[in-house]
Amino acid sequence: MQITDVRVRKASSSEGKVKAYCSVVLDEMFVIHEIRVVEGAHGVFVSMPRRKTGESEFRDLAHPITAEARTMLQSAVMQAYLKLEPQQVDQPQEPQEGGEVEEQQESLTA
Repeated sequence: MQITDVRVRKASSSEGKVKAYCSVVLDEMFVIHEIRVVEGAHGVFVSMPRRKTGESEFRDLAHPITAEARTMLQSAVMQAYLKLEPQQVDQPQEPQEGGEVEEQQESLTA
């Protein structure tokens, strides 16, 4: 699986803790919309699209199954988000693993 495009749209200030909305294209064939970059207690993090199933319960509509896929997706989204306005955004709450970041960078610029 290759992440072939990441689009980031900055959220309006009235949207609370949501900082941006992202769409991720996989293998130039499949897109996931409404991935959110959210401000949390320990910094910003990536939140997958979800829907409300009860009064206060939510369920992800799409999500990575493996830790490797999750790291790859989160890293690509955070890289694109940080490029949006690097001087005005917070850093991710956990450092991303090194090797895949360079590979994703190449696929984002290709």
